[in-house]
Amino acid sequence: MTESTPRSYDLLILGGGSGGYAAALRAAQLGLTVGLVEESKLGGTCLHNGCIPTKALLHAAELADNAREGAKYGVNTTLESIDMNVVNQYKQGVIDRLYKGLQGLIKSRKVTVIEGHGTLVGPDAIEVRGERYTAKSIVLATGSYSRTLPGLEIGGRVMTSDQALELDVVPASAIILGGGVIGVEFASVWNSFGSNVTIVEGLPHLVPNEEEAISKGLERAFRKRKIDFKLGVFFEKVEQTDQGVKVTLADGTVLEAEILLVAVGRGPRTTGLGYEEQGIRVDRGFVLTDEKLHTGVGNIYAVGDIVPGLQLAHRGFGQGIFVAETIAGLSPQPIVESNIPRVTYCDPEVASVGLTEAKAKETHGEDAVETVEYNLGGNGKSQILGTQGFVKLVRVKEGPVVGVHMLGARVGELIGEAQLIVSWDAHPEDVAPLIHAHPSQTEAVGEAFLALAGKPLHAHD
Repeated sequence: MTESTPRSYDLLILGGGSGGYAAALRAAQLGLTVGLVEESKLGGTCLHNGCIPTKALLHAAELADNAREGAKYGVNTTLESIDMNVVNQYKQGVIDRLYKGLQGLIKSRKVTVIEGHGTLVGPDAIEVRGERYTAKSIVLATGSYSRTLPGLEIGGRVMTSDQALELDVVPASAIILGGGVIGVEFASVWNSFGSNVTIVEGLPHLVPNEEEAISKGLERAFRKRKIDFKLGVFFEKVEQTDQGVKVTLADGTVLEAEILLVAVGRGPRTTGLGYEEQGIRVDRGFVLTDEKLHTGVGNIYAVGDIVPGLQLAHRGFGQGIFVAETIAGLSPQPIVESNIPRVTYCDPEVASVGLTEAKAKETHGEDAVETVEYNLGGNGKSQILGTQGFVKLVRVKEGPVVGVHMLGARVGELIGEAQLIVSWDAHPEDVAPLIHAHPSQTEAVGEAFLALAGKPLHAHD
């Protein structure tokens, strides 16, 4: 920010994460003048301490497993050790290259980056370091933070994913509080690196927002990997010692480990930013909007993790594009929340889009829904990879497929086709004739649709 920085724009965006920078790039592409307020680094949580660094760790974990298990494939490798300093250098290198690329994009589109902490001070104004900037429209995109539980303080051996990503050693043992996406991904990494891991989840299943059959399948896979977990029991307290942590659960169980990772979700970053003072409706910290992501105040919109719903980087990215196009006078289709793809990158991966069987029955009626499961045991590429899992399809009888749910190695790469099928209301008969390359994981999707269309081949009737 310099003396020559403009004070007025067509669009001002508060927050430079996935939702904010997507809105900035698309708005600039459509000819709007754009100011982007960011107090830290462009790219936000996803790029710097979320999606990208965790997936870099997961790739390193996959390589560790490959080295450890090579002999089973006739490749006589062994795993000597994990050098976390080198792992972290690799991880940071990925982040740095993507960050440099994003900075170049923002500069090339002539988006003005205003550095500093921004506060909403009017229906058309944001204040940064004592300077007031105005715009015809404003987008709030301030993202989220790692939550903890009341009375559970972060520090020392008790950490969130923010601190866990910076560890320079592999913990010999870890307790993970929370069996959602963040919890199972870190469990997968640390197990592959040689840690003894125990997950504590208060709900009845791991990844509890997923299709129940998928959750149970992941639990079987984790047992096989010797990842321990306690389900349906809540955390009570933690004590830190010189050797580690002692965690007491509500049922009296006491667990001990070197560290405790608190992975109980992310909270919306909306406190102290002037939102409520300007009339923005906030519920439990989340900004309430209509289906066009308008807040009901002036020309102020909100995107990403501060809006109730899935807290996913690609959701925020899509919402940013949607809002930019709306502000520019286009008429984009509102985003259907259930049709946003969801992937958990543990081993095995979990990928889903659309409705679960339970939600479909709730929406369409108990007797109006049918499902099919195709086991990856019948898929050639899955056998080559040595993975187990399945594809589950949920459809309305005589109607479209409304949910696709997958478990297995690399199934996250299959979610694109699944999203098209669900979003375009395809019937099984529409998909069954499509030819999938052999041998590939995509054949599992094709085989599942053949079965749902009434003509299973590599599956039992």
